[in-house]
Amino acid sequence: MKRKLKVLALFDAIAPTTLDQDLSAELKTDDWKTEANVLAALSELGHTTEHLAIFDDLDLLQQKRQSFEPDVIFNLADQFKNNRTFDQNIVSLLAMQGVPFTGCGSTGLTLCKHKGISKKILSYHRIHVPQFVTIARGKRIARPKRLKFPILIKPLNEEASLGISQASFVETDEQFKERVQFIHEKYNSDVIAEEYIEGREFYVSILGNQRLQVFPIRELVFKEVPPDEPKIATYKAKWDEEYRKKWGLQNQFAERLDPVLATQIEKICKRIYHLLTIDGYARVDLRVTAKNEVYFIEANPNPILAADEDFAQSAFKANVPYPQLIDRILRLGLNTVRD
Repeated sequence: MKRKLKVLALFDAIAPTTLDQDLSAELKTDDWKTEANVLAALSELGHTTEHLAIFDDLDLLQQKRQSFEPDVIFNLADQFKNNRTFDQNIVSLLAMQGVPFTGCGSTGLTLCKHKGISKKILSYHRIHVPQFVTIARGKRIARPKRLKFPILIKPLNEEASLGISQASFVETDEQFKERVQFIHEKYNSDVIAEEYIEGREFYVSILGNQRLQVFPIRELVFKEVPPDEPKIATYKAKWDEEYRKKWGLQNQFAERLDPVLATQIEKICKRIYHLLTIDGYARVDLRVTAKNEVYFIEANPNPILAADEDFAQSAFKANVPYPQLIDRILRLGLNTVRD
């Protein structure tokens, strides 16, 4: 029988917190669904669990570690001071202190977060990526001639489709310039501009460190979007229920998928996972063209772990019930060698 563990579940907060803050009200809300699901699973598994939410005070983490002495930290903190680019710094701190934690280490988080660097690495290894250019704030905004319309304009380091809307899809140099300028100013972010890949949008969930398990493939389908309209996973397409209903957007298991293509996707995603030095678990987002060309769009280390989201749904389809998934992520974290 596997030994029971002392687990500290680490969350992020959007305002200052205290050491023993009562989070019961927050844990009943939709925004804290993942945290609530993970805590319930840890409890069901019989682990001794405490939790802590941090905003800008790392001393709280030190105090909690000293008083509770956890075997492992279940890391769900993906921002610090409301800044998502600090997620890698949180795990760097834990790694420096020799504390086992779940999910991806700092190198994988850094490489995946920078959409330009991840695409350069994969393109070097002959994995298809869209043609792209990065445009830093303060630089002259101009489209390189090799970059063909239509083009998608995205913030370089954001997640969860933040900053992506229908206006991100541009077809003229004027629109290109306007949208890049908008992202620079509104999100205070550098930009990645990449050619739009017409095709199906697949989400591939993967669990493991060296030995990987690829779960059944999910797809975002656009049922009511007219054939000539762009099909893009905008922020609204992911998070706005009314919008999703209007356009018939659904996340479901991929249907009518050629087994040969499915095997090829699995192989490519395992390579991507290792090349981007991901550990623990991740979701890889792909576009597949009508000619079955597989294009890498982005990798999400530490994707959302709520029981009703793509990652857990894919695991369940592969006969890994939610509590067992959480336990496997926990054991992987405990046994990951952090350099």
